[in-house]
Amino acid sequence: MKNKTLDYILRATWQAVSRMYNEEANKYDATMATGFALLSMDREEGTPSTALGPRMGMEATSLTRTLKSMEEKGLIIRKKNPEDGRGVLIYLTDFGREKRELSKNTVLKFNESVRQHVSEEKINNFIEVAEIINELIQNKHIFKSEDGDKNATIQETKK
Repeated sequence: MKNKTLDYILRATWQAVSRMYNEEANKYDATMATGFALLSMDREEGTPSTALGPRMGMEATSLTRTLKSMEEKGLIIRKKNPEDGRGVLIYLTDFGREKRELSKNTVLKFNESVRQHVSEEKINNFIEVAEIINELIQNKHIFKSEDGDKNATIQETKK
């Protein structure tokens, strides 16, 4: 792993996690996206559909497809927002709440398994590094050189 770039490690790890969650969700005729959507809907008064995309890191077209599938399966219902006629609120059905609990338990089981094999110190370090990477990306510091050249790119990693 010495010569692998950070982005490669992040991508490969996320693909493995995604594959694992999709395999688990597939047992229940669902997808990882469905599970994450269920976990993102936690309001009794309904979740604004516009809040889901950013919360899940999902593009609007993918979110629309996921919500349509969830509605067809009876996991959610959509209602016009009474305060804003243009907006839509998403509500979990009883079946959706049941599947949300299943998704929550799956995520907790994954987290517990990792915590059994990785020290709390390493987990905290991982979280800190991930937060720094996110902050660098948010503040657009990744492709700036130390002299402020906004067109600079990341140098090839040393082997």
